[in-house]
Amino acid sequence: MNCYRFSAIRGVQAGRAYFVIMVPFSAVQPLFRFDDAELPPELTAQRDLTQSRIPAIARYIVDNAETYVLSALSASIDGNFRFNAAGDGEGERNVGTLEVDMTATLVLNDGQHRRAAIVEALRERPYLAHETIAVTLFPDRGLGHAQQMFVDLNQHGVKPSRSLRIFYDARDGEAQVTKAVIDAVPLFHHLTDLTHVTPKAGSRKLFGLSSVHVAVKTLIADAGLSGDAAIDAAVDYWSAVCDNMPDWQAAARLDILPAELRRETVHAHGLALEALAIVGARLFDAYPDAWRARLAGLQRLDWSRSNTGLWEGRAMVGGKVNRSRTSVLLTAELIWTWIEAQSGGAPAQPVLQ
Repeated sequence: MNCYRFSAIRGVQAGRAYFVIMVPFSAVQPLFRFDDAELPPELTAQRDLTQSRIPAIARYIVDNAETYVLSALSASIDGNFRFNAAGDGEGERNVGTLEVDMTATLVLNDGQHRRAAIVEALRERPYLAHETIAVTLFPDRGLGHAQQMFVDLNQHGVKPSRSLRIFYDARDGEAQVTKAVIDAVPLFHHLTDLTHVTPKAGSRKLFGLSSVHVAVKTLIADAGLSGDAAIDAAVDYWSAVCDNMPDWQAAARLDILPAELRRETVHAHGLALEALAIVGARLFDAYPDAWRARLAGLQRLDWSRSNTGLWEGRAMVGGKVNRSRTSVLLTAELIWTWIEAQSGGAPAQPVLQ
């Protein structure tokens, strides 16, 4: 028969054979099809293409041509095929050549956005045509099974937490600044949970990495800093803040449980970190040579959530810490006004107009 031939590895799942092959980028478009968008859902085996996702994946491939990583596609073989093992030996029976009839249809069960992105990336970087992507092929057993495969392939995938994505990301410049701050500021180094958005109950960590990242990113963006200057300024600022937060220091010494601080205070939440970042950028601008001294007022601010007269309607709504943008700005304004008053000066222009 006229056929496509692929070097393949054979495996078994649920008692049935499946195959893993490597396909050049140039062959991805002609070989694999996905269900027509015009078909009703009951006659298709996967979701429609979300066009907005395709340029982002394509750009990722193009911009990181030497380091990109794409996970395998999954497809069903609707037609005749034959697997020829390399031999009869123990290490040869599941390695060989997969022959797929040219009249067969290879229908994607998962990976249609990666397929479309590869096609788009090749228009800009034709030299990628000979690079390959792994494809897992399953013998076709009808539309119903294909639809179930789509559900099974997607329902157990868990997106990593934002904290973990920041921790592992080596390309994001702002993430690199955040990690530099955590490495250089001892209190953040000891009290930051690098893998969870919010530290778990009973954790000895006070902040999630994503909250620290938002605060660091806000500080350097509002101050208009980048590169080494951003790292130096962020490390200096957060070191000075930590020097003026006795409760954080107590948590680092384990004199008080972080969970207790989160339950009883405002400053143990991401909202306070972001508000302090806004204040920090204003301090850099207003007092470039004297901003550190003004942070001493933080030690005398009543951060207790029980002080509803101070925090309700600002950091809290209905007794609960609120992370909305308005709450962050109102909290920043309160902190700014407080440290100005504590420094003996008239309140300067408020953060929130």
